[in-house]
Amino acid sequence: MEKLNRKSQGLEHKLPIKVVQFGEGNFLRAFVDYAFQKLNKEVGFDAGIAVVQPLENGMVHMLNDQDGLYTLFLNGIKKGEKIQEIERITNVVAGINPYTNYNDYLDLAKEAELQFVISNTTEAGIEYIDTDTPQMRPPVAFPARLTVLLHERFQHFNGDPTKGLTIIPCELINHNADTLKEIILKYADLWQSDAAFKTWLLEACSFHNTLVDRIVPGYPRNEIEEYNSKLDYQDDLIVTAEPFFLWVIEGGEALKQKLPFHKTNLNVKIVDDMQPFRTLKVRILNGAHTTMVPFSLLYGNETVKETVDGDFTGQFVNNTISEINGTLQMDKNEINAYAEEVMDRFRNPFIKHLLSDIALNSISKFKVRVLPSLLQHIQNHQQLPANLTFSFACLIRFYKGDWNGKTLPVKDTPEIVGQFKSAWELSDLEAVTNAVLSNEDFWGEDLTKIDGLPREITLALSEIENNGLEQGYQNFNKQYQS
Repeated sequence: MEKLNRKSQGLEHKLPIKVVQFGEGNFLRAFVDYAFQKLNKEVGFDAGIAVVQPLENGMVHMLNDQDGLYTLFLNGIKKGEKIQEIERITNVVAGINPYTNYNDYLDLAKEAELQFVISNTTEAGIEYIDTDTPQMRPPVAFPARLTVLLHERFQHFNGDPTKGLTIIPCELINHNADTLKEIILKYADLWQSDAAFKTWLLEACSFHNTLVDRIVPGYPRNEIEEYNSKLDYQDDLIVTAEPFFLWVIEGGEALKQKLPFHKTNLNVKIVDDMQPFRTLKVRILNGAHTTMVPFSLLYGNETVKETVDGDFTGQFVNNTISEINGTLQMDKNEINAYAEEVMDRFRNPFIKHLLSDIALNSISKFKVRVLPSLLQHIQNHQQLPANLTFSFACLIRFYKGDWNGKTLPVKDTPEIVGQFKSAWELSDLEAVTNAVLSNEDFWGEDLTKIDGLPREITLALSEIENNGLEQGYQNFNKQYQS
């Protein structure tokens, strides 16, 4: 079988480079590259992407071996039906390794039609390293490399304000573009750039905070023969993803004109403020994940799908999401539609999402993803939410580390694990509860001060210990139904 290449696929036309993308990993290829291909196909956007390898040991050479081509499989479930779509991605026109071809990297700044910079260098990628210099080939930090590229463009086009770039980072940190912009300006100061360059950065370039949402399992290593059987060419860069797609970008009318996603069927929202959408995702998708993990592992499940398909555990997840939904200040139809899609995503038969994998750092996750919903429910109803409270008790029980003679997959910092070990050595469940809830290092506040919470957590722990998870939950829940 012939290896994937442009000649064999009849793709002789080379698109102009309009996008520089820092990152060649699965997520960007299944999300951003897919999105721009939609623009090309449905709007005639005619945008080629130059992919820059952000790490020394990357895989740009594999992209170049296939002329930038690869196959995306979208696998999922919608309203109970399995779906699979196959898309050959054709808009990556250059792969550049700045560690071996630094001049090629700098030449990207001279591309006349370049408009956008996209990145996903992981949460740790947007960092400031004060030892980076513009003479390094390349500098260590991604923002330093981008600063060099922007300065090269500024100089090449003599500060032309029409040659500024639209910078859209996709790293999973809040206010990602604001943080990136701040660091770039710090490098401009550190490197004693002239005032005109800083003015060009501030006035000719624009920075846009984003939220991205799509599960991308990546290369289907264990099922690769099945996937290859559906193609008439050899592809070493197959990537799999779920069909769900959400890209929220902060920007105004000017950005909508630059990126006319409204003319496609993609769920791209260009909005003044992305925070409500971030809250929606963090509270429902991430919050449901975090609440189900200790609960479902104690019950004996191993995967997310197994959890939501189970009669008892599935109903618990539904009830928990209902409690979360009631705390959100958005259009109820949008909230309910998103929650319904989340449940479809959890049921995706193509993704084996292990609960033990999601269990990493559950305390910090609970603080950010779940605790705000619990506190908001109390404020709205002057009553503790039954399911969120019970899930909190399950979290505390989970961190004991064992259950019915089995070791639980507790994965957290040694400090947190040690503090739970000390708490569980106390004399009784009330003491355990108070020790955990009062730990401000965990929660950012003393939760024993919340009226009724220590009592209800202690009760839930007692029910779990004495009656098991299912009977314990039913006994605990009766008081909320009376």
